[in-house]
Amino acid sequence: MDNSTPYNPYAAMQVRDFRLFILSRLFITLAIMIQAVVVGWQIYEITKDPLSLGLIGLTEAIPAIGVSLYAGHLADVVERKKIILICVITLVLCSAALLFFTLNIGAFLLQHGPHAIYVVIFVSGIARGFLSPANFSFMPQLVDRSLYQNAITWNSTIWEGAAVVGPTIGGLIYGFFGITAAYTADVSLTVVALACYFLIPRRPLPPVTEEEGIWPKIKSGIKFVFSNQIILGAITLDLFAVLFGGAVALLPIFADEILHVGAIGLGFLRAAPGVGALLMAVYITHHPIKKYMGKILLGCVAGFGFCMIGFGLSEWFWLSMVLLVLSGGFDCVSVIARSTMIHTLTPENMKGRVSAVNSIFVGSSNEIGSFESGVVAKLMGTVPSVIFGGMMTLVVVATTGWKAVKLRRLDNLH
Repeated sequence: MDNSTPYNPYAAMQVRDFRLFILSRLFITLAIMIQAVVVGWQIYEITKDPLSLGLIGLTEAIPAIGVSLYAGHLADVVERKKIILICVITLVLCSAALLFFTLNIGAFLLQHGPHAIYVVIFVSGIARGFLSPANFSFMPQLVDRSLYQNAITWNSTIWEGAAVVGPTIGGLIYGFFGITAAYTADVSLTVVALACYFLIPRRPLPPVTEEEGIWPKIKSGIKFVFSNQIILGAITLDLFAVLFGGAVALLPIFADEILHVGAIGLGFLRAAPGVGALLMAVYITHHPIKKYMGKILLGCVAGFGFCMIGFGLSEWFWLSMVLLVLSGGFDCVSVIARSTMIHTLTPENMKGRVSAVNSIFVGSSNEIGSFESGVVAKLMGTVPSVIFGGMMTLVVVATTGWKAVKLRRLDNLH
């Protein structure tokens, strides 16, 4: 981008195909968030078993992570719009199946437990596993290279906004109009997302890399990530920050035993990081990162670690809220910076595979991070475990900054 040209925060949104892409992301994310709330309530009403709730995430995460590498390979050798359409059609059918289970003619499938729901969630997990790298690699084909950061920021803003309001919408529809209405909204939003994707013209696939066979192609994507100090450093920072620094799994304990704010307070605590991320995404849309990108990334992950330490020490609800909002803001910067680095530094014909490696590392770290938080809390206590996680995040930042010299010295990507 020419420095003499005034920065336009809406530049990417002026591209018709990108607007359609963003709308599809908005509707599909709202649908996924509504579905997550309703499925959780439905399964708990059937089983009254907290473990059954934990199995929902596991049932979706395992297939999504399991197909990631192959899905990344596919996104580099098959037209990406075609993959996206097949995946979203599958998600429409999964949402329709969940709606069917609430009707008289389908309710008999749930008489002996929620197994049918788990099957649907498993299939949707496979679809989302293929959708993620295809979406990631399709987006940069819709805008000029100079608009990557602006497009990524808008993408993050829309996702964060939908992630904040989606569960609320789902809960309100479920509470006022019932489960059938909630699943109808889920199906409708997914169908609208599908229509938006259909309206985007197809894009030719970039020239395929020279390796023969599936495994050599997948291996070349993995090798690219591990040989690129900037991309590997950015992914490592995000992986360990989520792995060690996340306190989300322990929020019910903080709400009940430490802050004494009950279920309503827990709702505010859960929403706080998303609010911080949304506000930061809006800010970066208008004030993009132009210089010192490496140092800003390291500083924001360190800031996230300090917020977790402060949250672990806090016994005041509003201080805890502020720290969680700040943690969401710091996390948003790291997500946007990492995505911009991956998009800019990865060749077009490898973006699917590199995205898949990123998804495996960062995506799985949420589930593993929750498990780690639970184990450490059991061994050390709730407060010490969060403080320990924040301190380990700072150690990871210091180590990455020391070892990944190219990342630390990265100024901009132009």
